[in-house]
Amino acid sequence: MKLYVGNLPWSIDQNGLKKLFSSYDVEEATLITDKYSGRSKGFGFVTIADDEDAKKAVSEMHQKEIDGRPLTVSEARPMVQRDDSSRTPSKDSVSNEAPMANPSEIENTEDKFDEEESPEIIDEDTAPEDEEEDTE
Repeated sequence: MKLYVGNLPWSIDQNGLKKLFSSYDVEEATLITDKYSGRSKGFGFVTIADDEDAKKAVSEMHQKEIDGRPLTVSEARPMVQRDDSSRTPSKDSVSNEAPMANPSEIENTEDKFDEEESPEIIDEDTAPEDEEEDTE
């Protein structure tokens, strides 16, 4: 059974994750890391051969405090496909990019406002002090 292990301390590496579950029959321990920096993302997966042993690991390790952080341990669920999972579209996929605006369909708004109609812009740093509100 594959287990999700979350809220791992940043100090835990792949071997440390395996050692955390060393009292169980661990087949595989995988720490999830950032592909660019190589740093831990704070979670991983542990595969335990015996289902009863795995359930025991969940009950004993869930909320166990490691380096001041309570672990989150549960049975792993299948990965859910996300909309943005494919950052490089294949030739068969539909693009997720926003459509480009057509310049000929955009109204020219420059001529719509006269200077007399536009609001007065006052810079607070240069505004005269005698125009301050009374607080009485």
